[in-house]
Amino acid sequence: MTFENCAARLAGLAARALGWRPDEFWRATPSDLALALGVEAAPAPPPSRAELQRMMERDGDGRSDR
Repeated sequence: MTFENCAARLAGLAARALGWRPDEFWRATPSDLALALGVEAAPAPPPSRAELQRMMERDGDGRSDR
């Protein structure tokens, strides 16, 4: 699933469950959203260098000159 798809699904969830408008959703942090939804799961670990490279290649950046 792409970032765009995940963001759209979460924005819809925030709108339905919390009454958030798009601006409120985009100003919130992931922690804000989890807290507002009552989610108490541990945060996911950050992606590894290899995972970041795969995401950049998948999403069209793929540049390794950075």
